[in-house]
Amino acid sequence: MTATDTTTEEALRVRIRDAAIDQIGRHGFRTPVRTIAGAAGVPPDVLLDLYGSKQKLVSACDEYIAETVRTMKSDALQSTSPELWFAALDDIGSFAPMMAYLVRSLDEGGSLGRSMLDRMIENAIGYLEAGVRAGTLKPSRDPRARATFLALNNAGGFLLYLRRHATPKDMAAVLRDYANDMIMPALEIYTHGLLADTSMITAFDARMNG
Repeated sequence: MTATDTTTEEALRVRIRDAAIDQIGRHGFRTPVRTIAGAAGVPPDVLLDLYGSKQKLVSACDEYIAETVRTMKSDALQSTSPELWFAALDDIGSFAPMMAYLVRSLDEGGSLGRSMLDRMIENAIGYLEAGVRAGTLKPSRDPRARATFLALNNAGGFLLYLRRHATPKDMAAVLRDYANDMIMPALEIYTHGLLADTSMITAFDARMNG
């Protein structure tokens, strides 16, 4: 196989993967291979030749999305420049296919959804600790528990926001409205905290760990 052939094959794999993310996000995990192949502009046998099976294609989609989210979160949480966050907000609509896929994963994916959520929690542990090392985040008394809370809270909060949105099938609009509505209260809580003193955490620490 020549370098050109390898490049062409990789470009085709990416096209199929992106089509799968889009189609599964729109229609769910029962979307037939032929539908995904049609959206990618290839025959079904080409899709299967490149990925082996639909399950392997779904695994490739999971891997790509999890790594994309991990990289973006890691870069953002280690940065002190608002410009990086502004740029992500300006381009937020482009993440609609991936978010629709993630919602499908969490909502109807069964063991697949649980696996994706576990992966997101493990990634959160990593990028939060990277932020601590970079000096942009405060350390935690229990890094795993904090990462789990944030991952579950963010995923669940977004699902609930989606349910009450006027146009839940328009993921780009949902993302834009979610950012507009949630980013300032989230930053307020994450930056300044919520409770006025430490009496509650001190009491609960003594009760639960004493």
